[in-house]
Amino acid sequence: MNILKNFEAVFIMTLALAFAADYALDIPVQNQIAAQEMPVVVISAKRLTDEQKKQMLIEESRTTLTADVTTSRNI
Repeated sequence: MNILKNFEAVFIMTLALAFAADYALDIPVQNQIAAQEMPVVVISAKRLTDEQKKQMLIEESRTTLTADVTTSRNI
């Protein structure tokens, strides 16, 4: 009968022990991250010259303007 009177306390203590055991036996996150291999991405490309950058921006602005004009005509 004593357990029935203190069932709430027994339940809370059981939960506390379960969480404490889970925390104590858990592997730290740093070890888990270190165990995983880091993917490496290699990008091989040459840099654009200033003239190439300017030409690309001009072409981009032309396509943007053309798209805007086409959209405005359809409205």
